[in-house]
Amino acid sequence: MLCVFVLCSLSLMLFAGMCVAGNGSYKVVTKHTNLVFNSVEDMVLFSDAINYPTNSSFRRFFSSPSAQDVERELIKKVDLLFAKVQLILDMRKKMKSVRVRVFSNSDQLHLAYWKIFNHKCEVRAWYLFEFNTVFLNVTDVHEGILAHELGHAIINHYLTVRPPRATAEILARYVDKHLFEKVRQY
Repeated sequence: MLCVFVLCSLSLMLFAGMCVAGNGSYKVVTKHTNLVFNSVEDMVLFSDAINYPTNSSFRRFFSSPSAQDVERELIKKVDLLFAKVQLILDMRKKMKSVRVRVFSNSDQLHLAYWKIFNHKCEVRAWYLFEFNTVFLNVTDVHEGILAHELGHAIINHYLTVRPPRATAEILARYVDKHLFEKVRQY
C-alpha cells in the first residue's frame, strides 16, 4: 500500500512539475505556485539559490543531477517553504496558486517593473496582488526573499480586507526573521 502511494506521488510530481510554456519560457508547477523561468538553466540556478531543507537528497556522488532531479527537489523546497510561511503567519487556508516570475537578471526585472509601473525599480523583488505574481531575478534571490514575497501573497489572500502596505510589510519581515525557527502551533 505504501509503495503504491509513493509511486503515485512520484508520478504526480513528474507530470505536475515540468512543462515548457508557449512563449519560450520554462514553467514548473508545484502544489502552491507556478514558477516561470526564462530557461532550464535559470531554474537550476534558482534551485541552487533556495537553500531550504527537504529532508531528501537527489545529489549523486559521481554524476551531476539531471534537470528533472533538480526540478523535483525545487518543487519540494518551494512547497515546504510555502507551508512554513503559512505556519509562521498562522494563515493556513487553501488559495489559488501564486505565480512566481523569475527573470534571468536585474535588468530584465527592472524592465518588467518599468512596464508595469512606468517608473524606475527601487526594489529587489515584489509581489503584485492584481497579477497574483511574485517578481524576482535569479541572480539576486535566496529563500528569505522568496518566503518574504510569498508571505505578501498569503497575507493578501488570507485576510478578507487587504491590510495597509506597512502592516503587510511588517508581517512579511516577520516571516524572514523566523523562517528557520521552530514555530509554535496554536
